[in-house]
Formats: sequence, C-alpha cells, structure tokens
Amino acid sequence: MTGGRAGVFLDRDGTINEEIDFLTRPEDLRLIPGAAQAIRALNLRELPVCVISNQSGVARGLLTEDDLGPIHARLRTLLAEEGARLDRIDYCPHHPTAGLPPYAVECECRKPNPGMLLRGARALGIAPERSFVVGDRIVDVQAGRNAGAGTVLVLTGYGPRSVEECRAAGVIPDYIAPSLREAVDFILSKLTT
Repeated sequence: MTGGRAGVFLDRDGTINEEIDFLTRPEDLRLIPGAAQAIRALNLRELPVCVISNQSGVARGLLTEDDLGPIHARLRTLLAEEGARLDRIDYCPHHPTAGLPPYAVECECRKPNPGMLLRGARALGIAPERSFVVGDRIVDVQAGRNAGAGTVLVLTGYGPRSVEECRAAGVIPDYIAPSLREAVDFILSKLTT
C-alpha cells in the first residue's frame, strides 16, 4: 500500500495495559504508567493508532468475543480520561492448537501473521512500510516484519523474556524501549527524519 500515511500499531496486553495472563474482566484492566501519555503524543501528531491483539482466551473458552467489548470500552475510557484515543482495535480470537471450534483454526490474523495490521492499514489508508509495530513479544516484532513495518520491543509485560527469545531466533527489533513512552519517542524521531 504505497502512498498511504504512517501509522502506529500497538499490542494491547503488556504494552498499553498490564499483562495479567488472559484479561477476562474489564475491571482488571490497568494502564501501564505513561501509556496514555504516549498514545496522546501520537494523537497530537495526527498519527493513526491501532491496537492489534491476539486474544486466544476466546478460542480457549475463557471469554467470548462479546466479553471483549466491555474490556475494550474500558481501555478507551481510561485512555480518554488522559486525553488519548485509539483509532481502531483489531483482535484475533483464534488459536490453531489450543482452541475450541469454531476458533481452532490457522488464520492470517493471529500474530506473527500480519492480517490484523494489514486490515487496519487498508481501513485507515496506512502504508505499513511507513509505520511501526510496538509490542512486548516476539510475535509482535514478527508481525511487523511480515508487514514491512518498523518494530519496537518494549520491556513491559513479557518484554524482558522476549529480548532473549528474539535474539535466539534472529528476530531483531529496530529498537528496544523500556516502555511505550520511550517507544513513541523513538518512533516520532524516526518519522521526522
């Protein structure tokens, strides 16, 4: 998608909100300190901000797709309280081996596949090759690479363990940041050069 604008694709759990292993209730969602301010900085630069999140808890029967609605509503509310907004939220409810029908499938949307990113890019006129993916796991870096986007691994959530996993697999992010705040500083510096 050449000619589109730059955008930022964020993993949800461990990147924006605290990782708690299968977030199933809205009241358990807590923002990582500084995450809202980081997203607001992207908003102020008029960069579209999209969430791309593997939600295999649906496939595993821990929650339903309907349960994700209130969780995402709380995420949007907590961000809005700090002047930040998301332009789009995409999630993958599938898992190829640990899922229950109809979610036990190989799909193009589950990271490391780039399906969610490409869907959001098409919907918002974003050029993946001008964009960045930020997340706390190797699959986030791989999804970004698979779409031709820049990648940032954050050290929140599973990040510390993911650094070694990335190195062992030869999957090297463009930048490793302590948190989303520093990831956004890096992205904004790259988009102005």
